[in-house]
Amino acid sequence: MGQDSIITGSDAENVRLDRWLRRNFPGLTQGIIEKSLRTGVMKVDGCRVTSGLRLKAGQTVTLPPLPSEPAPPPTPAAAVDPALVARLHEAILYQDDHILVLNKPAGLAVQGGSGMRHHHLDAALDGLKFGADSRPRLVHRLDKDTSGVLVLGRTPAAAAALAAAFKGRDLRKCYWALVVGIPDVAQGRIRLALSKQEGRGGEKVVVDEKNGKSAVTWFRIVDRIHRKAAWLEMEPRTGRTHQLRVHCSEALQTPILGDGKYGGTAAFLEGSGLSRKLHLHARALSLPHPQTGRMMTFTAPLSPHMQASFDFFGLNERDAGTPFAAFELPHEE
Repeated sequence: MGQDSIITGSDAENVRLDRWLRRNFPGLTQGIIEKSLRTGVMKVDGCRVTSGLRLKAGQTVTLPPLPSEPAPPPTPAAAVDPALVARLHEAILYQDDHILVLNKPAGLAVQGGSGMRHHHLDAALDGLKFGADSRPRLVHRLDKDTSGVLVLGRTPAAAAALAAAFKGRDLRKCYWALVVGIPDVAQGRIRLALSKQEGRGGEKVVVDEKNGKSAVTWFRIVDRIHRKAAWLEMEPRTGRTHQLRVHCSEALQTPILGDGKYGGTAAFLEGSGLSRKLHLHARALSLPHPQTGRMMTFTAPLSPHMQASFDFFGLNERDAGTPFAAFELPHEE
């Protein structure tokens, strides 16, 4: 039998691994937990750990085959923001008994951090149960400032299957971006290794061909805008943090519009009246359904600020054609 992977939510923050496991998976006794950790069957973020490890939200826990259904993670009712829940209800693209698909708004963090104790997606998941026994589970992430398709698992089994799909080769992701400048080539592949680096401004992703992890992105220009900007369609073949932002800025020398973190002042079109928000949108996602295995493709409408920029430049969404049609190429690491 295969293993399951679960991404921890806010209920796991600073909780011992064995306590979190017993709370959420009643069938996992302390004996099973200790043996699974000792033999390496159970890991956290791919590493061997002890049962006393203090967890953090957003970590990936690899489990042995689950003996029983997990209990719903306890989340205080006070942590649910009714206005945020209502906003997320309006953002639903698809739902059934196994998955929930949202068009994540730009500016909404997937999980909590400094200064946003309750205003993030994970804090509102109790408001997205729709009669289920447990809250939906996060299986992947989008940056706070990136909008678009976000998939959640509505059952533990669905979440595990979705997490496996995101690590496999069957899943495809399509992003749209407006960039400042015109890439030198109309279509191609970017392969630049990336790593995280601490600096005065906090953590940042940099090109690191010696010690970085492989990062591959296919891209094409959908439309050019007065020799000043371009509309790109991109398909990342790897899932590195800030991959598309760094690839646009460093490999193409055309930073994403509004991406001051990686493009500095060059990421803005001064005097244009355009939004200064990040212009990056997870347009479409294609993946196998966790229950049936049938391939499904979900498409998200543009966020309001990107739609306003499209209107400003006179861009037509239909010019992009069908998602993924331009990149009918084998996946690669």
